[in-house]
Amino acid sequence: MRFVDFLKATVILSAGSATFLAALTIVQARQEDAAVLLEVAIGWWLAAALLGAWLGRRNAATPPIARLLADARMQMSLPELRPGVTLLNRLWPLLFSTIGAAVLAFVVPQVPAVAAGFAIIWALAWRRQESAVAAIEERDGFRFYVDRTAPFAPIRLIRTPGLRAG
Repeated sequence: MRFVDFLKATVILSAGSATFLAALTIVQARQEDAAVLLEVAIGWWLAAALLGAWLGRRNAATPPIARLLADARMQMSLPELRPGVTLLNRLWPLLFSTIGAAVLAFVVPQVPAVAAGFAIIWALAWRRQESAVAAIEERDGFRFYVDRTAPFAPIRLIRTPGLRAG
């Protein structure tokens, strides 16, 4: 899976998780008639949106992403492309936290409210990384792909020759 596609999918899935958990919080709070929970949750989501927007304000790749790109190993052929497996392998913490918060919503409705805020931060903080990596790919004439690693191992990238823009 191309790294730019992985970054784009991460933002979309994080935003989807935040939306799902926020909706679940609203439904649970309305069933329990917990107006205070809704007020606090909405305040937290607004604060999370501001923090995520501030963290993701730069158009350049973050230092960890730049380091990941610099450490990518060169390979002349395209790696095996299995986007579903790659997403599940790398984004299992998002899936686990979303499902866990959703299950806990029926016992403690505050949990999905808090988890939704963190998903908002994550989605907004990473929203410009895909375009930063795409610009680096275009400038340097390489394409970056997510390497197959164990689910608990750090992510690694493969650099392949691409078409140079000019």
